[in-house]
Amino acid sequence: MESTTIKKTTKKDYRKLILEGFKNHVLEHGDLPKSVFKFAKDLKMKEEDFYTYFTSFESIKSTVLVDIFDETLAAIEAQGVFNEYSAREKFLSFLFTWIEELKKNRSYLLSLYHNKPMSLASLPKETKEFKAKFKDFANEIILEGKETEEIASRPVISDRYDEALWIQVGFVFKYWLDDRSPRFEKTDAAIEKSVNLAFDLMGKSALDSFLDF
Repeated sequence: MESTTIKKTTKKDYRKLILEGFKNHVLEHGDLPKSVFKFAKDLKMKEEDFYTYFTSFESIKSTVLVDIFDETLAAIEAQGVFNEYSAREKFLSFLFTWIEELKKNRSYLLSLYHNKPMSLASLPKETKEFKAKFKDFANEIILEGKETEEIASRPVISDRYDEALWIQVGFVFKYWLDDRSPRFEKTDAAIEKSVNLAFDLMGKSALDSFLDF
């Protein structure tokens, strides 16, 4: 009986190839590639294949941030107890887990963003999708917090809670980039203090009780 050999062809994952190639270039050169043409050539792929997945280097940077966010959500959902947390605990869990995911890309992120007068708010092109997805996530937490009265509903101000939490994400990101403490202990402390302050401010105060009365 004759045996036949079946050749398996593996299709290239161009999206992964481009992302890894881009990160490696930034790590090795400390800057973006000079052109899409040269970058695609170095990856031994056609320039038109690049544009099938990304429109520019800015869109790659955006995708990296979104992928980190998606991986963060997957990690906290896998914990199994996340849905039982209070709104404050959920946001704390998000930030601590997000930092763990950022650590996997620290050298890349430092190459692009460290020692620059920036915040996430100053990067509108590459943070637009990340911000939109984060706000959807944040608004779910805020809504739950309002339902349990952990977060106070206030005219006008309540509509800006998600923006306040986004600003906090930017603060934590910059703080972490600058952190040189062992195991990033200072970042952990900053997260806990800033989240507690934010939720204390969003929580019901004596003034709210007086106004309700």
